[in-house]
Amino acid sequence: MEDRLKNLKKLMDKNTFSQLNFSEQHQKDIHRKINQQEEREEDILLAVLQLLANEKTGHELTVLLRGRGIKKFENNEGFLYTMLHQLEQSGCIQTNWDDSGAKYYWLKDKGRKLLSKAEQKRTKQKMAFKELLEG
Repeated sequence: MEDRLKNLKKLMDKNTFSQLNFSEQHQKDIHRKINQQEEREEDILLAVLQLLANEKTGHELTVLLRGRGIKKFENNEGFLYTMLHQLEQSGCIQTNWDDSGAKYYWLKDKGRKLLSKAEQKRTKQKMAFKELLEG
């Protein structure tokens, strides 16, 4: 760490944080809330749309979402299939059954447009947050 950052940290520890006192229970509560933070449905929808750029089965999608750290489907895969059904009904995704009985999902043009809008919104949010932190 650069010397100027070390000095800033020392000053903050001395002045800004000197009056803060967190009990052990408070610290545990904060860690629990961070670890149990619920994924926002927007973030889940964005991840689903991104993954459906190429066709996937529901099982493949579940595995890939878990790989991204999305845990909302653990012990509740019905939530994913409800979302997929809604996307199908709205004309965003197309589905097809293969000969083995597996159902495949992929984006239609409307879904690609929705994905593009969601990614643009996410980019704007990140930029605004970055400006907030820097400004």
